[in-house]
Amino acid sequence: MIRMLAPKQNGFTLIELMIVVAIIGVLAAIAYPSYTAHVLRGKRSEARQMLTDSAARLERYYSDNNKYAAADNTLPASIPTTSENGYYALTVATTGTWQQFILTATPQGFPDVDCGNFSLAQDGTRTESGTSDVATCWGR
Repeated sequence: MIRMLAPKQNGFTLIELMIVVAIIGVLAAIAYPSYTAHVLRGKRSEARQMLTDSAARLERYYSDNNKYAAADNTLPASIPTTSENGYYALTVATTGTWQQFILTATPQGFPDVDCGNFSLAQDGTRTESGTSDVATCWGR
């Protein structure tokens, strides 16, 4: 008696493929928000670093010139107006006597609802314009 062997099946069934797609979808739904939050934290650290570095440079400028900025509220030439990767733009506001300043870092090309603009004053006061609190945005 000769037996007929069933042909061997290659590949995946539709159910197996749908299970894999569902698992990938769940993982992506969990991972993407975490990834975007991580990217935003990295960009925010660049703003904080730029502000503290610029404040230190303004203090050095003050020790040489007895004022923080030029008469038209422009930054000294030694201070860059954008962050290292261009994520934030830096502006300065001074008082009429140029004895006080507020540096502001504004996000460029991406929304940051949680923290918004970062600001640092000559007395070390840190602020942000977003919906989060200062401790969250500036780090504890």
